[in-house]
Amino acid sequence: MSEFDPFVEEWVSYAKNPRYTLVEKCLKLAQVLEFPDLDLVFYINKLNSMGEELRNSISDVKNPTYLISMLNEYMFDTLGFDGNRDDYYNPRNNFLNVVIERKTGIPITLSIIYIQLGSYIGLDLRPVGFPGHFLVKYSEEMILDPFNGGALLDVDDLQEILDNTYGNGVQFSPEYLNEIEPEKILVRILRNLKNSYMQSFNYKTAMHCINMVLGLLPDDPEEIRDKGVVQSRLLQNDLAIRSLEKYLEIAPEADDVDYVLDLIRSIKERSNQQST
Repeated sequence: MSEFDPFVEEWVSYAKNPRYTLVEKCLKLAQVLEFPDLDLVFYINKLNSMGEELRNSISDVKNPTYLISMLNEYMFDTLGFDGNRDDYYNPRNNFLNVVIERKTGIPITLSIIYIQLGSYIGLDLRPVGFPGHFLVKYSEEMILDPFNGGALLDVDDLQEILDNTYGNGVQFSPEYLNEIEPEKILVRILRNLKNSYMQSFNYKTAMHCINMVLGLLPDDPEEIRDKGVVQSRLLQNDLAIRSLEKYLEIAPEADDVDYVLDLIRSIKERSNQQST
């Protein structure tokens, strides 16, 4: 689907390499997209020293409730990490290096750091791709919210998150608490960034995000559609039509078929006007 792009090829080979951790892949994502001079080792070491400081500060008690309370105290009180409510949609909240520096971020980036620090004191924390608000779980009993100081959530709290995100149309389901794989976490970050760049009319960088997702999920309908939309805004008419027609082939029953057909029609009209 996507043309050869060395920019994306470097990212895909790194993201698919099992030798690299999720933290390393998130830092690589930041380097490829926005920070070409980013020193990955510097930030990995920075997290390592935080983790070691946490480990050295606790007693030998192995009770998970105690360990989680110590993790919360260290990350949110001692280090001062906090959810960025004032500038939530700033794309920089998706870059792990920026979040480590500024000590503020969104649920997904704070959760990645939370899980990493927890590993230093033997906590097997798992990422949860909850709709609209990334979370962390310990076993199946404890659902934690690093965006809100590592708060322990119950079903009512989870329903409230859904209501705040979607209105009252989505009911809580236990499957929303399933663990999410690292590749899907990277895709979720890239989609956040794509949306931010599109809203600020930075179509070139939005296209990089789309191609980075397609490098991992080559037949993803949503990205193929968005690729066509961005290509049309970049006036790449022929490429846009090809992407949008491929989307209609893959997702003929999609809710937005009429919109996409109209878009193809308008691109063809524009093409004809430009060629006459």
